[in-house]
Amino acid sequence: MGEDAVTSVGGSPLPPVITEEERQELQEELMKVEDEIQTLSQVLAAKEKHLADIKRKLGITPLNELKQNITKTWQEVTTSTAYRRTSETLSQASLKATAAFSNMGSAISKKFEDVRNAPTFKSFEEKVETLKTKITPTGSTSAPSNQDNSVPETTNSLISQLEGPPTQDAPMQ
Repeated sequence: MGEDAVTSVGGSPLPPVITEEERQELQEELMKVEDEIQTLSQVLAAKEKHLADIKRKLGITPLNELKQNITKTWQEVTTSTAYRRTSETLSQASLKATAAFSNMGSAISKKFEDVRNAPTFKSFEEKVETLKTKITPTGSTSAPSNQDNSVPETTNSLISQLEGPPTQDAPMQ
């Protein structure tokens, strides 16, 4: 088997054998790289502090930055193709829904008008009007006194009139 097969099947490969001199050079290089990383971290921290000072002097607060980011993002969203297509689709749907509700309202209004013009409703309306006319006092402002506490004759006749069989002009729909 080849060397690749042994390393892929077995554990971690053994480090190559290096001389003491090579080891010393690698240790020095490791220290240099670690020092560079630490120096770069310190430079980055100083730059970030300088940036914060400049923003403070300019009056740029985190809230202002957030507002600018939101505004920029919203502008990017509203100019996107997907947003425009969705907006157009919703606008068309809104127009169709408005037309449908308008048609439905017209149909309901027509149906109510048909019911109101039906002979059965007219008959009921006339009976209510008759009842209203007979119950409403004419001439005097006080109700007539009924000495024997019985129901007045006009009320009894109206009740029997309303309880009578309905007219057969047209059924209510």
